Amino acid sequence: MAPHERQFRDANLSGGDGRVTYRGWEYALRGDYHRNLDPNWSYTPTYLIKMQLVREFIDRQPPKARILDAGCGEGVLVEEFTAVGRNIVGLDLNYESDIVKKGNILSCPYDDGYFDVVLMLDVFEHLFYTDQPKALAEISRLLKPAGRLAVTVPNLAHLNSRFVFVMRGRLDRTDSELNHPGERPYRENRRLFEDAGFELLEERGATLTLPFIYRHVICRWPKRLRWLHDSLQIFASPSLSMLTFQIWRKPE
Repeated sequence: MAPHERQFRDANLSGGDGRVTYRGWEYALRGDYHRNLDPNWSYTPTYLIKMQLVREFIDRQPPKARILDAGCGEGVLVEEFTAVGRNIVGLDLNYESDIVKKGNILSCPYDDGYFDVVLMLDVFEHLFYTDQPKALAEISRLLKPAGRLAVTVPNLAHLNSRFVFVMRGRLDRTDSELNHPGERPYRENRRLFEDAGFELLEERGATLTLPFIYRHVICRWPKRLRWLHDSLQIFASPSLSMLTFQIWRKPE
């Protein structure tokens, strides 16, 4: 178990309908917080845009494509797309249920070249720096030649983080160092994927962190001001946004 994971209470669950058999890390503390989304959670507007982009991406994939959602949490997308006939499976280190297999992204229990598509959504930043290249190598192993990798990755150098660093000499992190030990600026993240041999096909930014407006206004009333958050999307370039959505291609 990684040091930052020891900060959280693990839970094995046997009651209820039997669907969930294990929750660890934040899931042990907060339950299925993606499935039961709080509209007043400051991250909710970003999460909803992220999910929209990922759904559009999956809808564009061939009907018979094999999809792995690596680090899928409660398996929201796994459940949703399985219900419409998609061949999608979920893997997570801190969650297990009848639709999510417990496993480590650094050593996945699947054969080489088994998947056409891998999703890695808000996962990369939770890995230590030394483990990030290992994770990309493992994903490359799992993908078929010309397979697609769709990722969402926080950007440590988002607009408000740059502003706060200049004004106060600190960074505006997207979460604590314990939760995001591998958080990096956009350019560093992109270089890691390129060094792993992936070719960038598409990228979008999510959530422009306009100084003062984002942290002191939108984050305080995310449900009421979601319209303001979403209206700023037109200016949300990948290098300035809080989150970057990218589609990468494994070489043939």
